[in-house]
Amino acid sequence: MKKIILTLICLTIAATAFAQSAAQLPAQNDPVEGFWLSIDDNTNKVTAGWKIYTKNNIVYGEIISLANFKKGMIAVPCKESYHGFPIPGKVNTMPVAGTPWIFGLTKHKRGEWRGGSLINPEDGKMYNCKITFHPADNKKHKEDTLEMRGEIGLGIGRSQFWKKTDEATASNLWPE
Repeated sequence: MKKIILTLICLTIAATAFAQSAAQLPAQNDPVEGFWLSIDDNTNKVTAGWKIYTKNNIVYGEIISLANFKKGMIAVPCKESYHGFPIPGKVNTMPVAGTPWIFGLTKHKRGEWRGGSLINPEDGKMYNCKITFHPADNKKHKEDTLEMRGEIGLGIGRSQFWKKTDEATASNLWPE
């Protein structure tokens, strides 16, 4: 009986030590996180710089600069409110840059997030959103790519393929 108790105590100590050391390891970011350039499917031109990040295990995305609009643009075409919008206030009075237009996505697996929403600040339309990371494979994806899928329901929608970039590039698309 003493051996069993001693073994249980040793296992408890080992498990506690392992848990503490694991908690001290740096968190591994999901590959969807970072800075991305959205690309227009028709013209193949960059439209915006985005920051994709997680907060409390939920993915959000904010425009940080726009290629075709001046700083300070307000999302006037949007409605006053949207179901699940993550910040308080009237959405149609918020700036396009710095507002989380992508929100509520939860992790399906590493590099794949689903169940969230995407609002197009240009027209105010809201879509169901899925994000999938595709690593560069020198075949279909020449560089790290983010598939941003917006759907109206029943799988009906379209995907855009965004390019990985750095913060400086994503932040400096504003026209002069």
